[in-house]
Amino acid sequence: MIGVLFYVFAAVLIVAGLRVITTRNPVHAALYLVLAFVACSGLWLLLQAEFLAVVLVLVYVGAVMVLFLFVVMMLDINLVELREGFIRYLPIGLLVALLIAGQLIVVLGGERFDLDAFPFPAAHGAAFSNTKALGELLFTRYIYPFEIASMVLLVAIIAAIALNLRRRRDVKKQDPAAQVKVLARDRIRIVKMPGSPE
Repeated sequence: MIGVLFYVFAAVLIVAGLRVITTRNPVHAALYLVLAFVACSGLWLLLQAEFLAVVLVLVYVGAVMVLFLFVVMMLDINLVELREGFIRYLPIGLLVALLIAGQLIVVLGGERFDLDAFPFPAAHGAAFSNTKALGELLFTRYIYPFEIASMVLLVAIIAAIALNLRRRRDVKKQDPAAQVKVLARDRIRIVKMPGSPE
């Protein structure tokens, strides 16, 4: 039964991944990506990684993809312009795809990644906590890579803020200091005009 579920989730994941890069509508591509995330979380459930499966659905499907869909729907994307250079860049894209596939075959096709090297995980007892085991590994054995990744994310956040703080002339901004300094007599001007005859 587990083998059948694995092949079902894997097939759905492959088809959804292919549809992400082949569909023409970006909203449909985002929805296929949601389907790919859900299929991937099903595979992680089969591997008894419940915490990672739940986090994938909650964080990526529930937050990141919803934000991505809002951005895609708010942008006025001209699909005709996006499709214009597709044929021109197709040979380069196929060459890069073949190179990546060849590298994956060389790395993953060896005897280090066969079924004997990675057997199906043994069933854990009811008292086993997947979250606790992940936390112990993350904060003991992999603490330095975890801290380095957090520093890289911090630098990325600072860089994104710095890039958005550059001064542009085409953007209207409010100056709170100038607004506070304005006096009441400068805010309104009373003009006397002669009345118009009826």
